[in-house]
Parts: sequence; C-alpha cells; structure tokens
Amino acid sequence: MVRKLTTLLVALLLVAPALSAQRQIRLTVAFYNLENLFDTIDGENNDADFLPDGSNQWTMEKYQQKLHNMAYAISQIGGQRGPDIIGLAEIENRGVLEDLLRQPELRDAGYQIVHFDSPDKRGIDCALFYRSSVFQMTSAEPHPVILVGEEYIKTRDVLEVTGKLLGEPVSILVGHWPSRVGGEQASLRRRMQAAKVMRSVTDSLLQQDPQAKVILMGDFNDDPTSPSVMEGLRSRNSTEGLQPGELFNPLAKHYLSGRGTLAYRDVWNLFDNIIVSQGLLKSSPESLHLLQDAKTGDYGHIFDADFLIQKTGHFKGYPFRTFSSGRFQGGYSDHFPTYIYLTRTVK
Repeated sequence: MVRKLTTLLVALLLVAPALSAQRQIRLTVAFYNLENLFDTIDGENNDADFLPDGSNQWTMEKYQQKLHNMAYAISQIGGQRGPDIIGLAEIENRGVLEDLLRQPELRDAGYQIVHFDSPDKRGIDCALFYRSSVFQMTSAEPHPVILVGEEYIKTRDVLEVTGKLLGEPVSILVGHWPSRVGGEQASLRRRMQAAKVMRSVTDSLLQQDPQAKVILMGDFNDDPTSPSVMEGLRSRNSTEGLQPGELFNPLAKHYLSGRGTLAYRDVWNLFDNIIVSQGLLKSSPESLHLLQDAKTGDYGHIFDADFLIQKTGHFKGYPFRTFSSGRFQGGYSDHFPTYIYLTRTVK
C-alpha cells in the first residue's frame, strides 16, 4: 500500500508542473466610431467645418478635449487595460491618431497604427490600433469601394490587416459603409456594394483556408438584420445551423432585444458591427476562439458606460456626443463602442 501511494504521489508531482504551466489568455477586440476626430489644420480635404473659423469653431482647446475624451473612452473598453485591437472610424488622418496616442491614457498602451488615406471627400478614414505584444502584423492594404453608376461619390476603403494573434493567423477587416443620406432604402445599394467588397476579401481568405479566422468590423450604417449585412456579408444572428462560409454576428442578440449603439428619434440602431468567421467559433481550448459569457450567454458587448451617456435634455439616454444641435457639448461620440473577447489556453 505504501509503495502504491508513493508511486501515485510521484505521478502527481510530475503532472502538476505541466498543469500549472497552462493559462487562459483573454484578449479584447473592439470597434469605435470616434465621431469626427479632426485636427485644426486646413487640409486638402473638405474640413472647413472643423477649423477655428469654421461653423464648429473648432479650436485647439476643443480638439484637445476631444482627444482626451476619446483616449479615456478607449482605455476603458473591455476593462482597465483597454482593447488589444481596436478598429476606428471617422478619423481625419494619421496625425490625429498620433495625437491620440500621445494622450496620458494611451501613451503607455503599446499601440501600433495601421492607416491609409481614403478617397472620402471629407477625408475621414478607417484605422486600426493593435498591441504588437500580442499581434504581429504581416500585411495591410486598403480595398476601394467603387459605387457603380455613382463613381463621383467617394466613400471609405475597406482596410484589411493580417497577422498572427497569439501565434495564430488572423485577418481583420475594418469598414465604414456609405450613410443613409437620401433614405435607408434609396441608399441601400451603396451599402450593399461596400458589403460585397468586404465579403469578396473574406471569400479570398476562406478559399485559402476554410477555417480562416476573420474578423469584420465597422460602422456599417446598417443593423445586424439589414439586407446588406445578412445577404451582402452572409452573416447570421445565431451560431445554430451555420452553413459553410456563413459568418456570425455576436452583437445581433443585443439589437434583437432592443439595444443599440446610436439613437435617432428615439429609435435605437446597431450600426457598429463585429462579425466573425466560423474559424473563431470554439473548436478546442487551445485554439483562439470567440468567448461566450458564462452567465449571460453573450458573445458580443456594447460599451455603454455611464460616462458615455447623455444625462439631461431632449437626448437624455443617448450617447453623449461632441456636438448636439450645433452646440459643442464636450462629450465623446454619437456611437457607443462594441467589443468581443477572444481566448485560448496556452502553455
């Protein structure tokens, strides 16, 4: 008996170090429309409203407050550490991104910038921040969105960034689709064309590897149930019954329950989508996958912290934005950020 106990104890001592060497890592991947993050410099783009003598009287003081607000908000998404990867929309140029990273809240966050100038007439672009400690970028390129029959309308490119996240190949697409100017239905074909560009890039990645890990994010100016999202991207709002090549929208559950990321005339929309390929749905603990909240069952999250919410007035309960009815409010953005968690067990 003593000999058996001794043998068992030795076996446990040998296994214990291997077990203790394993740990679960959780990463935050987010998206945020920063609502017109412009500098005060007169550029070649149509930025007249955001100059000191423009309609918004966009002074250096207002710009610095906007930078501080955006930096603080980003630093709080998904926890005190902030997101490991975050896609951004409505930024004027690389300069404002560099100014943003100089803020105390982000100065030591370890972010790298991916940015390309888009043909948008106002000059607003998409971009990506990532921590090189967890994501090693291998390539990045913009994919133009040409609106057939309306080529004179210049819209934002789809940004594609590929690299290794915790050692696994991952591709991230960031988009800011055409707005609903002229009406939702009348402008739908423009967003459908943007969706098809994003879907085409996704298809190319899935053809190389059907289990490719792809994250699509952005301000789509459409909801999870809109034709551009469900048909254009072939995105589904549940993990059940997914067909080969179909994508999953982790934020859909919130929209279907009445929540959103922006409001207009007391109606909530969820334009700030994050969508994943089936390769990110759980296969094994050791493989990078989308994390589901054990209590709520949620796969995606809306960051609607109290400081981001308008407290008074006609827009009480809405996102606390920079301008309201033409007046400077000193707020954050007219959109709430969204985010997901990715996790894997590593040795």
